[in-house]
Amino acid sequence: MTGGDNQKVDDGDNKPKVEVGDLPKADLVEEKSGVEKKKSGGDKQKKSGGEKQKTGGDKKKNNAGGGGGGGGKKKEVKKETGLGLTHKKDENFGEWYSEVVVNGEMIEYYDISGCYILRPWTMAIWEIMQAFFDGEIKKMKIKNCYFPLFVSPTVLQKEKDHIEGFAPEVAWVTKSGESDLEVPIAIRPTSETVMYPYYSKWIRGHRDLPLRLNQWCNVVRWEFSNPTPFIRSREFLWQEGHTAFATKPEADEEVLEILELYRRIYEEFLAIPVVKGKKSEMEKFAGGLYTTSVEAFVPNTGRGVQGATSHCLGQNFAKMFEINFENEKGEKAMVWQNSWAYSTRTIGVMVMVHGDDKGLVLPPKVASVQVIVVPVPYKDADTQGIYDACTATVNSLNEAGIRAEADFRDNYSPGWKYSHWEMKGVPLRIEIGPKDLANSQVRCVRRDNASKKDIPMANLVEGVKELLDNIQQSLFDAAKVKRDACVQIVKTWEEFVDALAKRKLILAPWCDEE
Repeated sequence: MTGGDNQKVDDGDNKPKVEVGDLPKADLVEEKSGVEKKKSGGDKQKKSGGEKQKTGGDKKKNNAGGGGGGGGKKKEVKKETGLGLTHKKDENFGEWYSEVVVNGEMIEYYDISGCYILRPWTMAIWEIMQAFFDGEIKKMKIKNCYFPLFVSPTVLQKEKDHIEGFAPEVAWVTKSGESDLEVPIAIRPTSETVMYPYYSKWIRGHRDLPLRLNQWCNVVRWEFSNPTPFIRSREFLWQEGHTAFATKPEADEEVLEILELYRRIYEEFLAIPVVKGKKSEMEKFAGGLYTTSVEAFVPNTGRGVQGATSHCLGQNFAKMFEINFENEKGEKAMVWQNSWAYSTRTIGVMVMVHGDDKGLVLPPKVASVQVIVVPVPYKDADTQGIYDACTATVNSLNEAGIRAEADFRDNYSPGWKYSHWEMKGVPLRIEIGPKDLANSQVRCVRRDNASKKDIPMANLVEGVKELLDNIQQSLFDAAKVKRDACVQIVKTWEEFVDALAKRKLILAPWCDEE
């Protein structure tokens, strides 16, 4: 939600690509680089390794469907071919990222550039983070609301410094059917100017404070080139909180409380280490007093990504929108305001940090499927017994609060299923074959490091919980080691330039003067 980014943008006409040096630096708004593979009309999204796109009625898409079908034809069993990515993360990061978010079934490209379909695999992650954050802000007595998507030009332009920061990105509705609107209507890029006229109406005295509202919604920001799924899109989902207080200390306290919640989302749920800090005057939110943020770092690109922002707006918006109240002394005073937001960008950062050459790697806390159970029948083995054991395993895990599913599709080989669920990033795979059935055990395979462990059926729940906790912590630890290896302390401009060229995370003295 802050100011300019000087990164160069490739604005080619054909098929823009993400250059390693051009991936995102900044925040929820002002990203100046990224990529989107252009899709024309009905062009089908290509799958890697020659995998054909599956269409609506294809029976093979029944992810966890039961057993065999009828008919006299013998089913063709797909082997483990055609699922690999065609680009490697360390060799072509931009193409790898574009490929993994599609093949991992996170998004699908839409026929309007910069807009993406968020598939269920993505929405489940968003809903888990949403449930956590919503629960925490409700403990803080913050209430949810919803304001309209449309903004009148008069209101939008009321706060000059603020709207100048967003003006190039505002989308406008100019027609109704075949008729031009007498007054164009803006689509919200953010909601300060949408909400604050009503704060002025609702706040009269000190007993009306604090006023603390949050909304879960979509916003639209249009004017940019080279969109990137999650990182830089024309429409995205987010939450935005808008609060008003009688005193500055109250506002300052909330800024840091919200910033800590954002840190927890990244570190405790997404397993991504972040840096909490304060933005420079040039980078702060337009029209605000000061901006704090959490910053992640993507070692493959050498770029920071602003993950979420918590702003103290001071009294500037209160002055513009006449948000005044009568204090306890009977005196007229202006409120102190904050705004804070995080978006679906969080999911893109997670993909960038944890993903590998096999596909997504999901932290267990945000994975909609934490455990996938795959039956491994063999020739004359007790196939039904294996299937029954898989069902019992899923039921036991579900009852213990672990999100588990079984893949009973009989037209795919076990090897194909392994590759499929690895591509989708499921944290833990359980294999049950004849030997496991005979020994009353399951074989567990971790997605993050491919290590294997046999767990007795009697200790199933405890063993799986321990593995999932270990995977969550291991992902965070590995990401922190990689990030810390990129940190470089500099004291001179020459050292700064050299470290920047080497894609380091730089710690440098800052005077905040031009």
